[in-house]
Parts: sequence; structure tokens; C-alpha cells
Amino acid sequence: MEQHAIQVIARIRSDFPEKFGIPRQSGLVSDLRAQVVFEPEFRNPDAVRGLEDFSHIWLIWQFSQAAGRPWSPTVRPPRLGGNRRMGVFATRSPFRPNSIGLSAVRLERVELHPELGPVLYVAGADLLDGTPIYDVKPYLPYADTCPDALGGFTDRVERRRLTVDCPEALLERVPAEKRSALLGVLAEDPRPSYQADPSRVYGMAFAGREVRFTVDGERLTVLEIL
Repeated sequence: MEQHAIQVIARIRSDFPEKFGIPRQSGLVSDLRAQVVFEPEFRNPDAVRGLEDFSHIWLIWQFSQAAGRPWSPTVRPPRLGGNRRMGVFATRSPFRPNSIGLSAVRLERVELHPELGPVLYVAGADLLDGTPIYDVKPYLPYADTCPDALGGFTDRVERRRLTVDCPEALLERVPAEKRSALLGVLAEDPRPSYQADPSRVYGMAFAGREVRFTVDGERLTVLEIL
């Protein structure tokens, strides 16, 4: 099989050290903040000249935890509760022939760091901390927006958002600038779609904290933040 080498140009710094809890798509939780830090050989400010004029960018990246694992022609999308199989190319499953992901994120600013070179500050990213990034491209509204696009099977599944109950005393254990992002992530229901035990306690790592919660119906209750 023909193969081609591809370079990692950057890595993302996010609040997710583990896969559990990461939003299933980019842009669902706009309050999430992350930074794109280039690898040493790509820390040339000239490489991002003009990028600050764009509001959004595309990140092309690697599903690093799925790299090297066998791919399957069919997968069970979470949006279908894990009960139905769809073709892998009709989904965004990480278990693909090439473990490549694509995310559109909001570019908040470009800062020149004395040691790290140009750093991209982005919002709405759905990436694990340390995820390798292969490329950065500007989002072009005139070409990348399709008002009449169809969403396939995802159009037929209602998007759910949970009501989140989190005592203020617990929420104060999270840095103030990250609280709304945490609540947004929890509202998106981090659990696998096939799990619905109201007595089960889940644990999610976020921003250096361990968040423990239960879900009963449409209500998520935070029990502890450590």
C-alpha cells in the first residue's frame, strides 16, 4: 500500500488530559479555551502572518489514541446510542484507515511568545491535551459555509442538553475563567450514549480537577470537585 510521511507541526494545550468528557464535535462548547503551540522548527512568525485577520481556522490533527489501531468499515455512532452501525466514512469516528481529525475553531488571537514563538489562542476545540496537529488553515466563509447542507442521520437525532446542578461551593474550586466551560461540557452529557444508570458516579478530568457527577434523566448533579 502506498504511504506518505506527514509532519506534526504543532500540539494543542487543552483542559482535557483524558478522552472522557471531550465534546463530540468542535464548537459545541464555545467557552472552552485552548492554545496551539508549534513545534520548534515551525515557530517562525512569518508562517502565521495574516492569520490574525481570520475569525476561525481549521485544525487538521491526529486521533493519537487511535493511531495504529485496526480500522473498521462500520462503527456505532454515539448519536445513535451505540445501537446502529453506519459506514465509517459516514461518521467522524476515530477508528479510520488514517486516524485524522478535522475541527473548525474560533481564533481569538495570535500571540508571540518569547520561547514558544507564535501561539494560537482558540475557542471551541474538541481535542485531547497534547494532540498532534498536522496543519492549520483559515476558515473561508464564502467557500466553507453551505447553508443548504444536509446532516444525514444526525439531522434525525435530537440534540440533548442536560440541566446541570453544581453547588456554588464546588464550582468555586475551578478557576473562574474555566467555570462556564466546565458547565457547558457537563450540559453536553459526557457519558457514553448507552449508559443510563442514575446511581452510577462518573469521574471526569478537567483543568487539573476531578469532577464527579451522576445523571438522572435530563439532570446532571455534580457531587464533588477535587
